[in-house]
Amino acid sequence: MLPNRMQLSRQAEEQLKRLKGYTGLTPNISARLAFFRSIENGYIYSFQQQDIKLDGSLVLDKLTWLGETMHVTELTLRYLYPNYSTKDLLKAWAAHVEDGISAIRNYKSLNEFCDAL
Repeated sequence: MLPNRMQLSRQAEEQLKRLKGYTGLTPNISARLAFFRSIENGYIYSFQQQDIKLDGSLVLDKLTWLGETMHVTELTLRYLYPNYSTKDLLKAWAAHVEDGISAIRNYKSLNEFCDAL
């Protein structure tokens, strides 16, 4: 469903790197948490209203980005966006990560971050 090579927007990538500096969590782990935080908060992506640019320099394979959450992530995206193409699903995933980062980006330590989960 999602392509093998995936990337985020430059802005989301920078926020994930900043979060890594505070918490020590790698960008792929933080992206997983941000995605599910966005889902939990009820965010819905519409590519007609917001066309996200995937211009980040961190291009990783799907397994690295999603890890053990790969099937759940893809099924969630397919459920929420049944008519989206592969490319649109990638943009939806990136938009969810960017949305979810806003909920977790202000944590200054791993302990503070884990307490909030």
